[in-house]
Amino acid sequence: MSDEANQDETSDAELEEGLEKKKFSGKKMILIIVPVLLLLVGGGAAYMFMGGEEHSEEVALDEHGNPVVPLDENAEVTELLFYDIEPMLVNLTSAGGKSAYLKLSVTLEVDKQSSFEELEVNLPRIIDNFQVYLRELRLEDINGSAGMFRLKEELLIRVNETIYPTRVNDVLFKEMLING
Repeated sequence: MSDEANQDETSDAELEEGLEKKKFSGKKMILIIVPVLLLLVGGGAAYMFMGGEEHSEEVALDEHGNPVVPLDENAEVTELLFYDIEPMLVNLTSAGGKSAYLKLSVTLEVDKQSSFEELEVNLPRIIDNFQVYLRELRLEDINGSAGMFRLKEELLIRVNETIYPTRVNDVLFKEMLING
């Protein structure tokens, strides 16, 4: 009996030791793996933030200290151009029977003369798309800075869809008045 009891105690001790090792090894793995992963992720983020490899090329500067970029002979010369759209007055959708109006003046930013000409040709379509979209707005849709940002993005999407493949870079608000 004593051999059998001794064997039971030994197997119980081995079992407990095995469980302790298993728990310890899992904790140890976590304590090693987590900091290594954090270092890798942090290093990758730092690399991306710093812009990857540093370029050791020297850049020629003009008399004002601005970098001089050589132009490609085949590239179209770009300049920043602004196209004003006449003010629009739109009756907004209202729930309580109370009339609300939006007066909006915008400027479109383009970077090529050809884009400027494309805007002039498609101006009636652009204004129509703006009017249809603005007519469906409610006061709640354009309240606050988030509402203005959404309005700006929607107008930009609509003008770019109208004049595709030409592209407008930005829609700039000149005037935005809400009566309601």
